[in-house]
Amino acid sequence: EAQPRALGLSKGHKVTKNHTNFLRYMIRELCGFAPYEWHAIELLKVSKDKWALKFIKKRVGTHIHAKRKHEELSNVPAAMRKAAVKKD
Repeated sequence: EAQPRALGLSKGHKVTKNHTNFLRYMIRELCGFAPYEWHAIELLKVSKDKWALKFIKKRVGTHIHAKRKHEELSNVPAAMRKAAVKKD
């Protein structure tokens, strides 16, 4: 029985609640990015995706967490450009 079973109160397909997404968004707005995240964003801007992933992995510890952070940060430059266009 090594496989996890969908039993109990938290059974079924796990999803992120809207409130959790909202809180993450608010914290990101208030706190901004950590210095290592800015460095990773700069690497992504110059198309150094592989090096950025290796750099993030060194900082966050595991490959899976690094992939998630890499995906999150890879959307930032486009969002910043979009916000700049909207502001003008």
